[in-house]
Amino acid sequence: MTQARDGETVESRPGVGADPEHDPEVAEQPVEETVTRAIDEGRRRISRRTWPLLATGVLGGIDVGTGVLALLFVEHETQSALLAGLAFTIGFIALTLARSELFTEDFLVPVMTVIARQARTRMLLRLWVGTLVANLAGGWLFTYLIMKGFPQFAETAIKAGSFYVDLGLGTKAFCLSVIGGAVITLMTWMQHTTESVGVRLVPAVTGGFLLAGAQLNHAIVNSLLMFAALHTGHAPFGYVQWAQTAGFAAVGNIVGGVLLVTLLRFFQSPHTVQKERANPALGVPIGDTRREGDRPRSEPGV
Repeated sequence: MTQARDGETVESRPGVGADPEHDPEVAEQPVEETVTRAIDEGRRRISRRTWPLLATGVLGGIDVGTGVLALLFVEHETQSALLAGLAFTIGFIALTLARSELFTEDFLVPVMTVIARQARTRMLLRLWVGTLVANLAGGWLFTYLIMKGFPQFAETAIKAGSFYVDLGLGTKAFCLSVIGGAVITLMTWMQHTTESVGVRLVPAVTGGFLLAGAQLNHAIVNSLLMFAALHTGHAPFGYVQWAQTAGFAAVGNIVGGVLLVTLLRFFQSPHTVQKERANPALGVPIGDTRREGDRPRSEPGV
């Protein structure tokens, strides 16, 4: 863009005295880059075939299971819930470095991708259901191994798992689950603001610590702790109560992750989303008469 000044034509540089009303990109460029990075990853994540999707989910449950092992070990030895919560972050460090995936991590990236018309809603639901089931399967198996290998953790596991059942299905439990969903989704957002693996570990540690240390109601974390208690054979609750507790937590996690974080992040850079929506992926309903043959074959469809 050029401007005349004293008979001369000079270049005006965006970001230096530019008006965001006319050039919105100058105001939120870092946010725009994060949104674009998230949508690009979402297209890859949501279009995976079934077996890779399930394998990634099972590994996510196992990786978080290492955090549960650390939590039970430290709390058994120290009787400190605070130190146990810090130890639990090992699971989220593993989750980040091993590139596995939790159900609650799919609130930001895939939802952004669907809103940007780069994937279909049914593909999001497929990802959510597949990852949730796989997380629970991997977590159930790993906690079984933990309790058989460390039977001395039985009392600690029963105490940790019973906490979530004792919360019930009321306001307190729901609020803790909303906060849990918001924390894990904020963690995902912060990790997408950088490509540095080292920097990504910071939100992994802080998010994991808050989830376990503050005993937030997170569907996967509380499930693994309840599984550990159930594997002892002496838990004061059964699988029906587990299902009710985890299902209730999952609803609150979705509310916190999608409404409190994901949708609000879109409003930080609406022009970026609009650009993506103007060029939807193949097969995404857009209300016009374009056919698949009208789009380049090289563009990935979902």
